[in-house]
Amino acid sequence: MNNSDILTLTQWLSPSYPVGAFSYSHGLETAISEGLIGDADTLFDWLSDLLRFGSGKTDAVLLVAAYRASNPLELKDISDLAEALSPSRERRSETLQQGAAFVRTTNAVMEMELVSGSYPVVVGAAASLKKIDLETTAYMYLHAFVSNLISAAVRLVPLGQTDGQKCLSRLSGICRDVAGDALESVLEDLGSCSFASDIMSMRHETQRTRLFQS
Repeated sequence: MNNSDILTLTQWLSPSYPVGAFSYSHGLETAISEGLIGDADTLFDWLSDLLRFGSGKTDAVLLVAAYRASNPLELKDISDLAEALSPSRERRSETLQQGAAFVRTTNAVMEMELVSGSYPVVVGAAASLKKIDLETTAYMYLHAFVSNLISAAVRLVPLGQTDGQKCLSRLSGICRDVAGDALESVLEDLGSCSFASDIMSMRHETQRTRLFQS
C-alpha cells in the first residue's frame, strides 16, 4: 500500500463522500427505540455480532468476490446475489442507493466506468480497478460501516462522543479479523444469523417516528 492508495480509500469511505451513509441506521433506530440498545456496552455487543455473524461478514465476502471477479458478467452476478440476500426492503434500498451514489461520484471524480450495483460490490470493483490492496480495502470498508452506525447511535441513544469513539476502538480489531477471514472465503461461505438485526430492519419500515431511511 502506498500513500496514494490509502488516501483514495480514505476519500471513498469518508463521511463526506456523498453516498448518503449518514441517512441510514441499518435497523439500529428501531433496536434503540425498542430498548435493545441503550448504552455503549449494548451497542458494542450489537455491532460486534453484526460484524461477525451478519451483514458485516456478508458485505466483506461480497466485496472480496467482486474484487476478484474476472469479467463484468461475473460482477453483475455477484451484485444480483447481494441484492437477493437483502433481508428487508429497506436493507435492499440501502445497499443499492449507496452503491449507485458511489458509482456516480467515483466515475465523475476518478474518471472510471463503474456499473451500479450493491455498495460492497462496487467498492470492491473500484478497488480492484485501482489495484488497491484487497485486505486493507475490506478492513477500511468495515471500519467505515460501524463508524457510521456508531454516529447514528450517538444521536439516537443518545450516546456521548467519547463513548462512541471507545466503542469504535473496541470494534477495530474485529473489523480486521472479519476482513482477514473474508480473504479466505468464497461465495459459498455466505450466510447470516444476526436475526434480531434483520427483524429490526423489517420493523423500521412501519415505525411511525424515525430520523433514518433504514
